[in-house]
Amino acid sequence: MTAETDTTGRPAHAKHGDAAYWARVRRIVDAAPPLSQEQRATIRAALAPAVTALRQQATPKEKAA
Repeated sequence: MTAETDTTGRPAHAKHGDAAYWARVRRIVDAAPPLSQEQRATIRAALAPAVTALRQQATPKEKAA
């Protein structure tokens, strides 16, 4: 990390809604190799508790979507 980046790795001047920042993120993601099935399963397992909690908090209308 350089003096020009914050602790998240974003350029210090970038804001969350900064189009240039998100364009950079998309370029990086597009250049990455695809995930293996094992990597996908690991990510799903790590996120499952959070997804379950969010679904439990959802309104009936959100759950139907």
